[in-house]
Amino acid sequence: MNMDFNFLMNDVVKQARDEIKTAGYTELTTPEEVEEVFAQKGTTLVMVNSVCGCAGGIARPAAAHAIHNDKRPDQLVTVFAGQDKAATEKARDYFEGYPPSSPSFALLKDGKIITMIERHEIEGHHPMSVVEKLQDYFDQYCEEV
Repeated sequence: MNMDFNFLMNDVVKQARDEIKTAGYTELTTPEEVEEVFAQKGTTLVMVNSVCGCAGGIARPAAAHAIHNDKRPDQLVTVFAGQDKAATEKARDYFEGYPPSSPSFALLKDGKIITMIERHEIEGHHPMSVVEKLQDYFDQYCEEV
């Protein structure tokens, strides 16, 4: 049996993209989209997506569940590390003081980084601990919906 690696990866990437979009996040695929969204007033949660196991098993489920909270960001967006490279690089320009990390979550207000949940705070942790951390940040920095 001969498997085409690119075919397999395209399927994995599509599934990862679909999962986060179904959760209510808007996908940003170009630097221009990132700049346009980050220029808007209010709070923005950025999920830096990836195809690793901790993204699929922890980060994306946490992203989906965390938004069921009284307070949450005005905008929910995602960039895909390793796939939409220019958009991810542009988003990371806004994450001042934080090294590149994927998966990860960045919370911005008026285009400025407030805080971040980095890969080391996701990998090896239970999804609910990530949900709780996100919701704690929402309660601190976001408005009630």
